[in-house]
Amino acid sequence: MTRRHRSPDSANSPAPRRRSVVKAAAAGAVLAAPLAGALPARAASEAPAFLHGVASGDPLPDGILLWTRVTPAADAVPGSGLGPDVRVSWVVARDSAFTQVVTEGSTTATAADDHTVKADIRGLAPATDYWFRFSSGGTDSPAARTRTAPAADAAVPGLRFGVVSCANWEAGHFAAYRHLATRGDLDAWLHLGDYIYEYGTGEYGTRGRVVRPHAPAHEILTLADYRVRHGRYKTDPDLQALHAAAPVVAIWDDHEMANDAWSGGAENHTEGAEGPWAARQSAAKQAYFEWMPVRPAVAGTTYRRLRFGKLADLSLLDLRSFRSQQAALGDGDVDDPDRTLTGRAQLDWLKTGLVRSDTTWRLVGNSVMISPFAIGSLSAELLKPLAELLGLPREGLALNTDQWDGYTDDRRELLAHLRSNAIRNTVFLTGDIHMAWANDVPVNAGTYPLSASAATEFVVTSVTSDNLDDLVNVPQGTVSAVAAPLIRAANRHVHWVDTDRHGYGVLDITADRAQMDYYVLSDRTRADATSSWSRSYRTRSGTQKVERTYDPV
Repeated sequence: MTRRHRSPDSANSPAPRRRSVVKAAAAGAVLAAPLAGALPARAASEAPAFLHGVASGDPLPDGILLWTRVTPAADAVPGSGLGPDVRVSWVVARDSAFTQVVTEGSTTATAADDHTVKADIRGLAPATDYWFRFSSGGTDSPAARTRTAPAADAAVPGLRFGVVSCANWEAGHFAAYRHLATRGDLDAWLHLGDYIYEYGTGEYGTRGRVVRPHAPAHEILTLADYRVRHGRYKTDPDLQALHAAAPVVAIWDDHEMANDAWSGGAENHTEGAEGPWAARQSAAKQAYFEWMPVRPAVAGTTYRRLRFGKLADLSLLDLRSFRSQQAALGDGDVDDPDRTLTGRAQLDWLKTGLVRSDTTWRLVGNSVMISPFAIGSLSAELLKPLAELLGLPREGLALNTDQWDGYTDDRRELLAHLRSNAIRNTVFLTGDIHMAWANDVPVNAGTYPLSASAATEFVVTSVTSDNLDDLVNVPQGTVSAVAAPLIRAANRHVHWVDTDRHGYGVLDITADRAQMDYYVLSDRTRADATSSWSRSYRTRSGTQKVERTYDPV
């Protein structure tokens, strides 16, 4: 998502640099962090230690992917390349006391993998809670809960997922993760992108102050840099708690690499001065797969599909690795059929999976908003010929060409596929935009609601990253009170938008409906921030439309 303008540097700057939309905190308040800053205050005095928690992810009916990072020696900090090889074992049990062990094993953690460890466990029972922990050199990791997916042919009465995106370390604390962790009722949680941010300290929106500084302090470019940044994030106690409470299903967006990343570059990358994009992208992806409990289904990407019984399947997209460069704002190139967001192979994979699905619900983990968000409300009869005459986008002037709005041919093909094949109950789950939305996904936004809705979309707000009230530095809710009615008036498929608050979602699914409960935080800058229910929207089976409901599940 584009959030920064390029601006000229001082005359003695060796290369063009970029600046945040929001002014950084005073330079005197920013301290450079050494590599060791990626470790918590209780850094290892004796080795080995499990300082970055444990995690699980990508649940299958018979398996789960387990993760940890071991610190084998005090100098073996993330990204250092230091530290000896060390044997790490794991154990999986049916009970938290580990008296009913079902499987165990071991592997070697090495500096080549930044001493991260993954164990892809199979042979487990479906829809079952398990506990696991790691051990090394006589030291045990914290114990954690995970859960397998239901059997593929199981009649599942319900599923519940936490849904989050966009967590800027410097902007605040991750209380949203803590509140999800304490629920105790999640089958899994979905992270829809921007798990980390790549900026240097003070370079990205923090509403005038850095709540807690990044490590490393500079913008991350190299493999070591990305490892250090992931390591810093994994020291957060609330993030550790959520990883220990339920398995994660994650995709990346741009900031796991660099702002507005596309297949050949990024807005936040200066080719040459910051090295080749291919090298930076490769480093970012390697560190991601080292530090996240994610299975790459296609080498180097995050697109893959998980199934949760007969109730739902979940298609997870990678909307950065294959996309064409973003078009300029207002550029008719957004309609160019040669430009792509998904890439041909991924779009075909998605279409095939949707049409072949035999589940009640088809969920799509989608890092950028698919619903149109446009200005220009001419009737469809006038808009199409005028757009062709003037070279304007056929669906209005897109406000954010980093979203599906910038790649309208892919969107039209996908929505036409849903309509022509009568594919029902497709729900897009989206992050990125730092606002909460509940949308119908219209086949033709210009004539909606007279035209059809092909799907629905629930967009979750950010965990901490700036939203509109932060950008203009006004009290929470001020902007939304004015902007939300205007957005809805210009975009009739939008049922609700909250432009100002931080929080998370809880998606609850039954055969009859899919409901998103939206929760907001009292103050992103406080570690003890409270959480409160804000609103709920649902889509009932067969309707392809969103409606408000007045109670959380």
